[in-house]
Amino acid sequence: MRQKIFTLEKSYREGTRKLQEAGVPDAKLDAWYLLEHVTGVSRAYYLGHPDQEMDEDQEEKYQELIARRQQRIPLQHLTGEQYFMGYPFFVNEHVLIPRQDTEILVEEASKYLKPGMRLLDVCTGSGCILLSLLKLFPEVAGTGCDISDQALKVAKENAKRLDVPGVCLVHSDLFSEITGNYDMIVSNPPYIPTEEIEKLQAEVRLFDPMIALDGKADGLYFYRKIIKESTRYLRLGGRLLFEIGHDQGKAVAGLMEEAGYSQIMVKKDLAGLDRVVMGMYNKE
Repeated sequence: MRQKIFTLEKSYREGTRKLQEAGVPDAKLDAWYLLEHVTGVSRAYYLGHPDQEMDEDQEEKYQELIARRQQRIPLQHLTGEQYFMGYPFFVNEHVLIPRQDTEILVEEASKYLKPGMRLLDVCTGSGCILLSLLKLFPEVAGTGCDISDQALKVAKENAKRLDVPGVCLVHSDLFSEITGNYDMIVSNPPYIPTEEIEKLQAEVRLFDPMIALDGKADGLYFYRKIIKESTRYLRLGGRLLFEIGHDQGKAVAGLMEEAGYSQIMVKKDLAGLDRVVMGMYNKE
């Protein structure tokens, strides 16, 4: 038998209180997103009908999700969705949650892509970079590769969601199963130094896949490998673009220069931190 009657407002306030007491960042915002996810109400509707009662199933579901968020399970794992470049991407515990900073990589890559080009996304994860670019350039031939079968399943689901039928997704340890040449290679590889992972926010440290975080001792392990091998897969004049950690711009740019890349640039994010390194390959 139902013990309490919860209105939208009462549930939202209770959810916010619980998340705040648990030390969850942005507790008020997360409590709202979970309420919206469970009930489907808009902010405008909520403001106009705060005293509307929630049905028992909704109430139970909301309290369950609040309890899981108190455990620092990421909001996006609870809702199964994260917007990136304006598109709703499916996410779960097998992929990194797409982040706004990564949109800078998409924006920079889009300046050089043209119809008819071939694009490769190394460490594709959820497919957010590759699929966003293919939505912008449907006449580009796109391939994404990842060592994780579970991540590739997520990318395939997102290709269906976003109606990108021609994308090729390959199980590959970096370039091990890749053939042919490309006009552009993009990558957001693991770049967190191993000893720094324990200092990350709980949502990242405990719930993001370790394989997608750990950049080995100095965080540059995968940049070295990708840069070295990329020259066998890029056409002359082709471009390589990376997302990087905030203090890795100079090091990654140096590695690219050593490998024969030119026109190397480091782009900053909205916080003024290094976020993307790119260069053109033109060494015979």
